[in-house]
Amino acid sequence: MNLSDILLPASADAARQSTVRDAVFDVMRAFGATTIFGNPGSTELPMFRDFPADFQYVLGLQEAVVVGMADGYAQVSGKVAFLNLHSAAGVGNAMGNLHTAFKNRSPLVIIAGQQARSILPFDPYLASEEATELPKPYVKWSIEPGRAEDVPQAIATACYRALQAPCGPVLVSVPSDDWDRFASRPAQRTVSRSNRPDPTVLAEVAAALDACERPAFVVGAEVDRDGAWDDMVGLAEAHGAAVFNAPMSARAGFPEDHPQFMGFLPAVRAQIVQKLAGYDLVFVIGAPLFTYHVEGEGPHVPPQASVYHLTEDANAAARAPLGVAVVGGLGLSLRDLLATSQPPRRTLPALRPPVPLAEASDPMTQAYVLQTLAGLRGPDDIVVEEAPTARIHMQAYLPMVRPRSFFTMASGGLGYGMPAAAGIAMALPGRKVIGLIGDGSSMYAIQTLWTAVQFNLNVTYLVLNNRKYGAMKRFGGVLGFPAGAHLPGTDLPGLDFVALAQGHGCPAERVDQPGDLAAALADALGHAGPRLVEVIVA
Repeated sequence: MNLSDILLPASADAARQSTVRDAVFDVMRAFGATTIFGNPGSTELPMFRDFPADFQYVLGLQEAVVVGMADGYAQVSGKVAFLNLHSAAGVGNAMGNLHTAFKNRSPLVIIAGQQARSILPFDPYLASEEATELPKPYVKWSIEPGRAEDVPQAIATACYRALQAPCGPVLVSVPSDDWDRFASRPAQRTVSRSNRPDPTVLAEVAAALDACERPAFVVGAEVDRDGAWDDMVGLAEAHGAAVFNAPMSARAGFPEDHPQFMGFLPAVRAQIVQKLAGYDLVFVIGAPLFTYHVEGEGPHVPPQASVYHLTEDANAAARAPLGVAVVGGLGLSLRDLLATSQPPRRTLPALRPPVPLAEASDPMTQAYVLQTLAGLRGPDDIVVEEAPTARIHMQAYLPMVRPRSFFTMASGGLGYGMPAAAGIAMALPGRKVIGLIGDGSSMYAIQTLWTAVQFNLNVTYLVLNNRKYGAMKRFGGVLGFPAGAHLPGTDLPGLDFVALAQGHGCPAERVDQPGDLAAALADALGHAGPRLVEVIVA
């Protein structure tokens, strides 16, 4: 027996067979994640020595773009998405969209570069001082493994944590000299991603639904995220419920052309109470209770209404100010409710009044542009929206009628829409993706166009150019600013989106006359590659 036999564990021979790098790539393969989104720096380069032929690296020209692309990709692929960020500087640049990914509940695994272990005590150039603390609180978990040998297991754990409901981003900080060390491969495991709710509490909900006279359902993003769209429609139809979209929901959870769909709740307490007046039961499904955007006082729902809440997020259930909360997977829970409830015959809610036709004008209104787009989009097209000023018009003139057809940012932070559309197009190359983007929003992530061109992504960007941060001007009115008041920092003159697109290699066209709009949109949507259409709007 020699010294090495004493010091090395029994598994040392197996460990010698794999570097940390090879073991990590095997973990990624096991999760079906062979695409890495990133913007690399010197501390990450050792990860990519002898880069595997079955992997692809998707370069984003700024770290927020990287996170946005990975977010969109993860949401529609149903798999964890990997991204590579550069130490403290890269994670810092990415934080805006990392916040959005956390709010979107997107399963992301961030591998962040770190300086070599041997020089970390000397505060080296490009080190991340407290790598695990930097992304908090907008990661579910973060770790810098104590040994190089522990990196593959940390990556596997990160994947399971990212995918566990509610999903979300996690971060693993990996020193640059870890990748060539030897490590064993983690065992593959099966970990349940959803859970069935407490049957006693769910039975209470079912009994209340059966007993009420006028139920109102408030539907949120979790329904679409959990693949429970058809279950949601079935439960609403069984109970003859009026269905509202939850305030600021990042996805559609119910067909907006359905006769029981009553519209969108605002993020204002008093207005929510007003819209829900006359209903004796409010059932919030797959959304917080509620998301507010301005201060308010008084009741959260009409005083006569009982309140029930179904969510996969235990924290959201704990934060709800009232009601009976059920925590569980949306699909399982809705199917259980369908199976156990015995609803009486109810009179269906009255139909919403039709939306008036938007007329052509010079300059065009946002309503007219979105009405035109609605008539041209294909049934399977996906809309990714980041045009806050136009959202109220989108909700009226561009209804979302199919599952997994609409995505926006749950955080309210700009810079998500352009890269998310690219990531979705990469994950679903057979679908047309429409990026509906405001002029101000687009400037947060205009570099996305370069990646879209390099990968010939099937995405059409429609930039609504009103030459201002229109949402800020509108919100000034909410806060009591007088009409026409000057708000500094909200005007955006002189931006040329055709030139910006062409500078990134993307074909583009500007439309400023209503008679040219339909042809320009039809042409852009008819091409398989990336296109940008800038529309001048009032």
